Amino acid sequence: MLKLLLWCLLLVVCWPAALLALLLYPLVWLIALPFRLLGLAVDGLLELVGALFLLPARVFGGRPGA
Repeated sequence: MLKLLLWCLLLVVCWPAALLALLLYPLVWLIALPFRLLGLAVDGLLELVGALFLLPARVFGGRPGA
């Protein structure tokens, strides 16, 4: 009987938090989207710079990762 009472208490306490999370998730996703795009752009730029620095070694026969 105590387990059922605890489950009912959990239902009463947590459903507003779950509903709030469900409503706020799209807003948080929209706010985070520019930062994700900026992260992709910075990652691509760093990959390009790394490839440019390693280009002479690759041209002269260097093995990548050695």
